[in-house]
Amino acid sequence: MHDGLAGADAGAARGPWWAELPPAAGAAVMATCILSIGLHLIGYGVPSLVFFALAGLGWVLLAGEFLVRLFGSHARWHAEADTPPALTAVAATTVVGMRCVQSGWTGLASALLVVAALVWPVLIVTVVAHWHRRMPGSAFLVCVATQGLAVLAAALAPAVGAHWLGDAALGAFCLGLLLYVEALVRFDFRQLREGGGDHWIAGGALAISALAAARLYALPQWTGAGHDLLRGLTVTLNVLDLAWCVVLLTAETRWPRPAYDIRRWATVFPLGMSGVACLSTAAATGLDWLHSTGLVLLWIALGLWLVTAGALVLSLVRERSAGAV
Repeated sequence: MHDGLAGADAGAARGPWWAELPPAAGAAVMATCILSIGLHLIGYGVPSLVFFALAGLGWVLLAGEFLVRLFGSHARWHAEADTPPALTAVAATTVVGMRCVQSGWTGLASALLVVAALVWPVLIVTVVAHWHRRMPGSAFLVCVATQGLAVLAAALAPAVGAHWLGDAALGAFCLGLLLYVEALVRFDFRQLREGGGDHWIAGGALAISALAAARLYALPQWTGAGHDLLRGLTVTLNVLDLAWCVVLLTAETRWPRPAYDIRRWATVFPLGMSGVACLSTAAATGLDWLHSTGLVLLWIALGLWLVTAGALVLSLVRERSAGAV
């Protein structure tokens, strides 16, 4: 899917524009909501709420379309559910849930965690069953979706007084790391030169893993050697993520790809997640250099969000104009 949105033939009758979006569009919700989380962390309350509202609206539209395809277009739903981008449904739900926790809406966040936890096994099984060699960067969504569950569960554990959620978060965190390794083995490194944007998830998956480790480290139920291990993992995962950012940015400079592709939202999200992971790790561990790094990454992600959003609007206008001819 290149330079635009997958949709119906130009001459066919079209429904709402969001009905034409592929599963990869879920990354737009993820990118928007992670910026809301990051802006909230650094004290920009009003812009954070604006991004939260946009992410919430996007989640509602895509969730509704997910159900429409599930119950009204079985063939299309099954075809899409076999692909890694389908896991943005889980990942986007958990990221919106994280922002709900920030606002103190623990009831809604708990409901979103339940929804994500119910959808996760269905999609993870179908996606992994269709894995093959030389996968695109979207393969790392198996890690992102799993670590999203870990982050949300760890964030809710103290808020609702449920220690077992911390244990569940630790289990999801460990599984997410294993899935990352499996995705890395299958990743087609030629995507660094040819990828349409989702190759950045190779780094973003480590960023959300670092955020999950930071959340687990902050839980009071972990003490002693286990607590120290979580601190070491948190810092290590951040460093590995930053190393990926350097590699990916170098590849983008060496092989520029300026044309719009909906997978570019999967570039915005990892950058925003890297910023949030650094900020959260700095707050948990006291490492000031990570705070400064997080700020830089967050502002870069915000700028890229604005560019990508503008490109999306132009793409939609062109698609609809072409369909009207």
